[in-house]
This record gives sequence, C-alpha cells and structure tokens, in this order.
Amino acid sequence: MQMGKGFNILPSNELAHQRNQFGMGIVDLNALSSVIIDPDNRVYVDMGALHAKSDVERGIRFSPDKDTVPNGQPYWVVWVAMERTGDGPAIVGLTASEMWIDRESRRGWKVLPDHVNAMDKALKRRFHLYHMPEDKKQALRTFLENVHPQAWNNSSPELKALFE
Repeated sequence: MQMGKGFNILPSNELAHQRNQFGMGIVDLNALSSVIIDPDNRVYVDMGALHAKSDVERGIRFSPDKDTVPNGQPYWVVWVAMERTGDGPAIVGLTASEMWIDRESRRGWKVLPDHVNAMDKALKRRFHLYHMPEDKKQALRTFLENVHPQAWNNSSPELKALFE
C-alpha cells in the first residue's frame, strides 16, 4: 500500500468500491483495536475510542491544559494493531496515549494530536508505550496474554521487550 498526498479511511467492505485515484492510499481501521486502562488498572476493549467516543470520554469537556483538571484520574488508551501471519494472528503495532478525566466535574485533559499520532504509529507497525507507568504496563500485558494468547505468542520480541 502506498500513501500519497492524502488518504481515505474506509472499512474493508468498501475497498471493492475504491477506484484508482492518483496520490491516494487507504487506511483500514479494521485491524486496529482500542483498549482502555482505567485508574484501577482494569483493562477492557472500547472501540469508541477510535473516534474519541469511548465510554469514559462521553460527556467530558476536554482541554489541552492539564491544569484545568486538578482532580483528574489517569486513563490510558492503547492502540493495538493486529495482522494475520503464517502462524496465525499477531500484534504488529502497539502504542498508548494518556488522558486525565475528572468524572465529577465532567472535565478532562488530553492532547488529541498525540492520540491521533499514536494511532497512526500503531497502524504503521510501531511499538511505544510513551512513559506508561509500570503497573499499567503489567495490567496491559496480562490482558494481552489472556485475551488472545495465540496473538501474544506470535508477536515479535520487540513487543514483548516493552514489558520487561
């Protein structure tokens, strides 16, 4: 796939309708999942985060100024890119983005360009957990190992090194 001057985000069932367009590539989000890690280290899939509409983000007014959320709690959005290899599914991209949310005041902090860039990096098969605290990393590792053991086992040593 070659990326040109622009790109389209299309679900895979619409790929058949794509015509040759000069300078256009396709970003297929079907291979990307979003995982949330809450302040209590509960880890769960919430596909709404792909469009900044996860359950924890709904009803929250976000600001790029962290000082506006003094009572915020840390949440992490983890972008997981999967691909089918010869041995079966594998995690081929994994990045994370931080946000702070104060449910009571309905205010939050996040840097949206950082979330978009992290999503892009996961799609481009990169691994980075951006200063994620150790307890969050271990919760994520346990989740990935348990939710899809075959994908974890088929993943690269580079991914597993993130958790050591």
